[in-house]
Amino acid sequence: MGTHRFQPLTLICNYPNAKIYTLNVDLSGLKILDVEVGLDWALLVAYNRRKMESVKHAPIYHYFAKLSNDCDMIVGSIANDRIFVVLDRFFNGEITDLALINSLCALKLGKQYVALTKKACKKIRILAEEELSSETRDKLKQESELNRSKGVSMANEICRRYRREVRFFDENLKAGE
Repeated sequence: MGTHRFQPLTLICNYPNAKIYTLNVDLSGLKILDVEVGLDWALLVAYNRRKMESVKHAPIYHYFAKLSNDCDMIVGSIANDRIFVVLDRFFNGEITDLALINSLCALKLGKQYVALTKKACKKIRILAEEELSSETRDKLKQESELNRSKGVSMANEICRRYRREVRFFDENLKAGE
């Protein structure tokens, strides 16, 4: 679930029976982990994508493993198709954390809401359901490619600017051991 309608559209446009839902979430009474864009956000994404397995017994791994344990919902920046390439470059040790963080900030990603518990799921209400026509999906595919190209180009420029500043992913993991 996210704050920008366009974001999920670019992810579902390749499916022939794609539908978009407008939702309302009542956050009252929920324990929420709100992660601001930054290194903790990137490392939480890394943990959830199983990119930290090499340090499975280290304190940094256990910190991120427990971070959302008793939460009903996580709120954080969207890790969408525009940032996917930059995140992978960080996880693969090609760019530093400072380059990643500046890329994230420049891309102005919306918020993503991830329901973790039944309690959180029960607070989600579907307001509308819309099936996407083939013409709409085709147009979205083109827009998605254009946005991805723009995002990657912008991120590449930022990554060049911060090429050797601060730490790479593996250095962050070792620092947390």
